[in-house]
Amino acid sequence: MHAQRAARAGFDLAGAEEGRTRVWVDEWRLRQEGGSYRAHIPAQEFSLDLALAATQAPLLQGASGLSRKGPAAESASYYYSLPHLKVSGTVASGGKTRAVAGSAWLDHEWSSQYMEKDAVGWDWAGINLDDGSALMIFRMRGGDGGSFWAGGTLRRPDGTKRIFKPGEVRFIPRREWRSARTGTSYPVSWLVEAGDREFEIRPLFDDQEHDTRATSGTIYWEGAVRALHGGKPVGLGYLELTGYWRRVKL
Repeated sequence: MHAQRAARAGFDLAGAEEGRTRVWVDEWRLRQEGGSYRAHIPAQEFSLDLALAATQAPLLQGASGLSRKGPAAESASYYYSLPHLKVSGTVASGGKTRAVAGSAWLDHEWSSQYMEKDAVGWDWAGINLDDGSALMIFRMRGGDGGSFWAGGTLRRPDGTKRIFKPGEVRFIPRREWRSARTGTSYPVSWLVEAGDREFEIRPLFDDQEHDTRATSGTIYWEGAVRALHGGKPVGLGYLELTGYWRRVKL
């Protein structure tokens, strides 16, 4: 299940504050409270009420938080992540409410130019590794399906990090899933390489396609995945695949 909603700023129907996290669309809200975040999302089929406590310092992506997305200097975004958030709260659906707990990943990224004209979409993964490490890797895809640009960051349990250059990141597709709704095929299972590290990425389930034409104007795949190394589970995270339905236009 998923839900989407859009509204213009004004009359307090939607907005985003500067200097701290407080964003809302009608009664959907994500706000910062000290070192924690609170998400309150009452959708039609489900409702989320979650507290997300930071357990690590923000992870600045790229060079001091400036993440390159292509060869041109202006093709970049300001980007930080908060891996390994400690989550607790409730999820309600079908008339039942249950307590939940787990781990989450928050991304905040903004830019005046998202993609170069030769890029058609991107593949991205953010993984909370079981040893306390955090891995973010991405590639911008060209029209031929190959990597137009790539990058990523690995922060180790001791807080040291490695920033990966374009030639150090590889996405190798292993298996595709085809959507019966749109006819779009997505490579939902991957072998990914980041420097000397190698992981297999598998979806927790295949059908995690999102039709967001009413808000962001595209259809894409984004969902929960498991990371494996040597066939053994080593982490959980998210995988995002865009530009497979149509070229992403931002």
